[in-house]
Amino acid sequence: MGLWKRKITVADDVVTSAVHLTLKQSLIPCFLVTILFFLWGFAYGLLDVLNPHFQKSLNITPSKASGLSAAYFGAYFLCPPTISGWILRKWGFRVTFMCGLCVLAVGCLLMWPSGVKASFGGYCGSMFVVGAGLSTLETAADPFLAICGPPRYSEIRLNLAQAVQAVGSFVAPLLASRVFFAKTVDTAQGLKNVQWVYLAVACFVGLLIILFFLAPMPEITDADMGTQEMEIGEYDPGPFKKQINLFLAVWSQFCYVGAQVAVANYFVNFCEEAGKTPAESSDIFAAAQGLYAFNRFLAGGLMTIPAIKPRFVLATYLCMCFVFVLAASQSSGNASIAMICLVLCWESACFATIFSMGLRGLGRHTKIGGSLIVAAISGGAVFPPMTGAVATHLQKINSKKPFHMAMLIPMAGFICAWIYPVYVNIFNSEVMDVHRETDVGIIVPSDKEMALDQIDSHVKPGQHVTTIEDRN
Repeated sequence: MGLWKRKITVADDVVTSAVHLTLKQSLIPCFLVTILFFLWGFAYGLLDVLNPHFQKSLNITPSKASGLSAAYFGAYFLCPPTISGWILRKWGFRVTFMCGLCVLAVGCLLMWPSGVKASFGGYCGSMFVVGAGLSTLETAADPFLAICGPPRYSEIRLNLAQAVQAVGSFVAPLLASRVFFAKTVDTAQGLKNVQWVYLAVACFVGLLIILFFLAPMPEITDADMGTQEMEIGEYDPGPFKKQINLFLAVWSQFCYVGAQVAVANYFVNFCEEAGKTPAESSDIFAAAQGLYAFNRFLAGGLMTIPAIKPRFVLATYLCMCFVFVLAASQSSGNASIAMICLVLCWESACFATIFSMGLRGLGRHTKIGGSLIVAAISGGAVFPPMTGAVATHLQKINSKKPFHMAMLIPMAGFICAWIYPVYVNIFNSEVMDVHRETDVGIIVPSDKEMALDQIDSHVKPGQHVTTIEDRN
């Protein structure tokens, strides 16, 4: 069969060999997908630095500058539960990756005319298209890493990939402070440099499209996940409307991401308010992102220890986020900067752990569940405008620490997000621990056992299937 005639899609109701992917078999596809994490980490990190510089270069208020975040994360609200999720369920992971990369390339190219016209509205529109591309990629990438390989390592895989994303977020502000805005702080030349960066990203994305078309990659179907769930827990997950664990994970992700983005968007403003220059503030932000990336690798390593369960890690990390953002808002000077840096450290493991745990036990609902958790990233379009509005109001009334006090908004987000780890640790710990301890993907079944799995996965009409409710 010729290269252009080969089949790259699999029907979603077909059980494939991917249900028993081993650690060795999953390494190459997971590595390829991890490259994508660096891409949107870079885009997200650059967004955080562009925000305060746009305020000065284009003479706009903090609340208006948050329009960049609203545009970027607004795409996450629209795409994953609609077109991106539909593409994933209809044509699978590979096609979704390629579609997302195409849209991302278009968004990066649109940055050029926006820069030429120095149009903030143009930048917001371009950022929306970039967000649409990245949200489509993330609709496929996060669930793919969570389910590609032995289930017991799900949180570890996603945390390590998110660590690579954090490296991208670390590199972006560092380049911004050392290259883009080094000698052109808050000038048109600084924004022109950004145009060239996005052009380079568009070219790199074009190469990735070709790579994802050619590279060998397993196609994991919902039928695979249904079969795997029967092997792990010996029950059917039941109807979608009863997936309480998923819905609470979506809520937690929405609040957590909103709080995280609000802290990151106004981090530079926060440091300037504490007495630092714009260049120093960008350097501090880069250092904080470096700590964030390091702690993601650390969290992934800690989860390899059987006694350190992901549900314990999530509860601890989210609680510490609340503690240190509150301390940052009530302190000043270098002490407040140290506190806000520690917030980024404790944020590190939250996103990936919420995502992986939210998919636990979904079985045949895994793809649509993953789409909803990705859509919850749209919390980044809600909390930053609220934070910016508070800061703008406090500036108008001549408050001495408007950005410090505005950090109480993300603090509320961390509190709301903590509902999910409380639920998981008290009411759903058994499901989490069963998936954590399973040998699926560790012990390779025989060909005969795999054939029986495929037969058993197709339930005949009227045949009884044990559900969670039956077990309880």
